[in-house]
Amino acid sequence: MQRSSESIGSLAAALAKAQAELVNPEKSLVATIRMDGPDSAERSFRYAPLSSGLDIVRRTLGQHEIATVQTTAIDQSAGIVNLTTLLAHSSGEWIASDWPVCAISETTTPHRMGAALTYARRYALFTLVGIAGEDDLDAPDLNAPTPEGSGVEKSVPASQGRLNGGQSHSAPQNPSRRGAKLTAKNIKPILGTEASADLRDQLLAELKAIASSDDATTWAHRILSAKNTLIVADAKKVEDAFQLRLTTFATRAADTAHQTLAEPEQPSTPRCPDPAAPEKRPRSRGIDKSMLALPEPRRVRDRDHVKLVAKRACLICGRRPSDAHHLRFAQHPALGRKVSDEFTVPLCRGHHREVHRCGNEADWWRNAGVDPSVTARALWLQTHPLPTALAKTGLEGAIS
Repeated sequence: MQRSSESIGSLAAALAKAQAELVNPEKSLVATIRMDGPDSAERSFRYAPLSSGLDIVRRTLGQHEIATVQTTAIDQSAGIVNLTTLLAHSSGEWIASDWPVCAISETTTPHRMGAALTYARRYALFTLVGIAGEDDLDAPDLNAPTPEGSGVEKSVPASQGRLNGGQSHSAPQNPSRRGAKLTAKNIKPILGTEASADLRDQLLAELKAIASSDDATTWAHRILSAKNTLIVADAKKVEDAFQLRLTTFATRAADTAHQTLAEPEQPSTPRCPDPAAPEKRPRSRGIDKSMLALPEPRRVRDRDHVKLVAKRACLICGRRPSDAHHLRFAQHPALGRKVSDEFTVPLCRGHHREVHRCGNEADWWRNAGVDPSVTARALWLQTHPLPTALAKTGLEGAIS
């Protein structure tokens, strides 16, 4: 069940930006579901551990001021343990979902309850933020049975072949699909040490025969499925060799371009001018805008000054940290370019968003009772002080 605050506008905007940066975690583990029934079959699929998903979610959502919280509670009336996953924004808005974990009786076996809680935390968090942590078993090409003795390892890391000291770690069964004969047809097993070494040597030999970066890209797409069956050490060697090969191609291209530019231009044979040919005028190299009747306003960029402004307290409420806001009315607009950095003042995140939403920025500052131009000028003079009269005299003497 999903719940939320009365308004989630700011949270939705921040979450939309975060989801553009979120990536699916690496599916480094393999789980096997053992089905019940006379013709019992097994389904294997790759999935990402909760830890790797948490690393991605915390890092990305934290940059957009979104926190993740997961708590548990016991529902005595329903007799189950519930998990609540919450996304909270710095504005105070939030959205949460409730997920049933297990029956209260499972608390007497902490190991079973812990396994169920881990799965619930992973499914709930990945669903709420919009990422995928496991293979799609509903794909139509997975409905064919896998031959016996296919060698698919059960409940092991896809890169190492062992998990928790070799203990069984089967995924929970779906009661509505008991007896189903669904197997992961397209999931290839991890090869043994010798088979992995043979395939590694074969791929490295093919890689040496590649002569261009385009051929390398085509080759990489073709052998990707086979490379995923290698053990971690062999897969790493193939990846490193591929990167080294691409670097070699890039270096050759750069050297060729450098040699082409470094070659001296061959002097052309002078020809007598044709009297009938029209005289060619030299092309103008550009417009000296300082000679225009209405000179173009300068737009200075100074990162150090912008950082200094951001360290100051907000002009409206005095909160820190602040954003360096450019006063849009200080200069005439020029094809979407910001005004010069000398017209920047500190504003907290809330007031910064508010001033950008308003239609008339000058009226917004007038209603706030603040003249930002004075502050912007004072801050600019701190980092770009005017020359003193003594300095001017010394300079004039040096010139004379």
